[in-house]
Amino acid sequence: MTTIAKLIAVNIDCAEPKTLAEFYATILGFEVQHSQDEYSAIGDGTTTLYFQQVPERTAAAWPGPGKQFHFDVRVPDVAKAVEEYLALGATKPEFQPGGDHWTVIADPEGHLIDVCPER
Repeated sequence: MTTIAKLIAVNIDCAEPKTLAEFYATILGFEVQHSQDEYSAIGDGTTTLYFQQVPERTAAAWPGPGKQFHFDVRVPDVAKAVEEYLALGATKPEFQPGGDHWTVIADPEGHLIDVCPER
């Protein structure tokens, strides 16, 4: 039998950990747990996201094969959430594969997020 692991955190490489931590803390409702230029963390008591400084990191082209991951989030009103997230520094790529079902945005450093409606 395979040993089952418990996921405790996700580490995200970025150029500006403090900025990205503040962005995700705002959109996810998490608390900033640690904030330094080189390393920052946010969490909700169950899930933790760490942001690690990698100054030479560049965002993958979208669409394209360089994308390594993306987040999916659920919101009550996709259009309103996207508008708010854009005001926080996100961008909206031209390519939108979700049609009317979800909207793809990129965080301030280019990591993709699918903003999905509640079911």
